[in-house]
Amino acid sequence: MATPSLMEVVRRSTRYLADHGSPSARLDAELLTAHALGLRRLDVYLQHDRPLREAELAPLRELVRRRGLGEPVAYLVGEREFWGRSLRVTPEVLIPRPETELVVERALRWARASHGAEGQGLRIADLGTGTGCLAVTLAAELPGAVVRGSDLSAAALAVAEENARRLGVSERVELVEGRWAEPLRGLGPFDLVVSNPPYIASAELDAVMRDVRDHEPRLALDGGPDGLASYRALLPTLVPLLARAAALVLEVDAGRAAPVAALVAASFAGAVTTVHADLAGLDRVVEAVRV
Repeated sequence: MATPSLMEVVRRSTRYLADHGSPSARLDAELLTAHALGLRRLDVYLQHDRPLREAELAPLRELVRRRGLGEPVAYLVGEREFWGRSLRVTPEVLIPRPETELVVERALRWARASHGAEGQGLRIADLGTGTGCLAVTLAAELPGAVVRGSDLSAAALAVAEENARRLGVSERVELVEGRWAEPLRGLGPFDLVVSNPPYIASAELDAVMRDVRDHEPRLALDGGPDGLASYRALLPTLVPLLARAAALVLEVDAGRAAPVAALVAASFAGAVTTVHADLAGLDRVVEAVRV
């Protein structure tokens, strides 16, 4: 049998993944091939006619097989890009999504308007930090700020710590174990708080994509019977730790922005609460600002 070229292997992998339910079969095949061979994705095309030996094919076949069973590509390659930076990802953490970048966008807009381009003196809290994507990105973008993140999962905090090291912000990012803002008592007050809490209603979890339902941590997904339980739990722990002039930026389910905004407005006295849509036109962020 002739030795297949790199591009032929990509085509075969694409067909296999499409037949096994991947909604992004070609992209998945390219990413897995690059990872298995230690290449950049661009190199898959630059080396398209490179013949692949059996020793190179074996690990790729295993990755494609696992992807065909629904395992997310980010877990298979151990990385995901967020805000233009590569972050470490493991099955212990929720995979960062593009829509979460809107939280970063709104947070940076407020931070730079109130504390200058570098966020000088800004104190930020990230509740339920997971990968640390919000915490480490804000620290990297705002070199004058300090960030503290919390999470119930020690395994998640280990991933966040690795990402802080990756981005060179470890000295300004402190991570503590505990529920929402409770472990941050005594570390505030905070000028800016961000969070992407679980917001899928429990009964809806079985209907989400299998990649999410079967592989991502339920703790980071399940928002209780109505999808609002996390917000009800989070807000009381947070409000006492806010500075007098502060901002709160929360990611929300597109269909639950209004009730979350109502909860925030009721808890965050004297704040102006607004809802922001993502690029798809879906309500994705609730922001409250108190001046």
